[in-house]
Amino acid sequence: MTREQPLVLVVEDYQDAREMYVAYLQFSGYSVAEAANGVEAVEKTRDLLPDIVLMDLALPRMDGWEATRRLKADAKTRHIPVVALTGHALAGHAEGAREAGCDAFVTKPCLPDALVVEIKRLLDQRAAKSDNTASASMTRSARKRS
Repeated sequence: MTREQPLVLVVEDYQDAREMYVAYLQFSGYSVAEAANGVEAVEKTRDLLPDIVLMDLALPRMDGWEATRRLKADAKTRHIPVVALTGHALAGHAEGAREAGCDAFVTKPCLPDALVVEIKRLLDQRAAKSDNTASASMTRSARKRS
């Protein structure tokens, strides 16, 4: 399924912060879906297959660490980049987020522009991987035919 605009799932339990991220991302040209806890994050990611997930780590019902682990363990969602959003700037948190499967780590509060730059970087990286995989697959097909 190809979308005109990349879909970003914003997972944040504080409504004001979630609304601010959503408004800025929409202003920056992204489609946006929202989740307020880890359980919703897993369900919406499986249902919507967003292009990227912004995941607060301190969430009710299921924390962002566990939600990320579940998404990365699922063949249907493991390819989706997850950006950890947290108010903790400790080095251990960044390492723990990577171990849980997060592809990037952003400390809150962050400037919305910096968040958009990180989203764009990860989406570009993912597109480059897809292009490399597609061209490698085409090369293998061409070899088989010759």
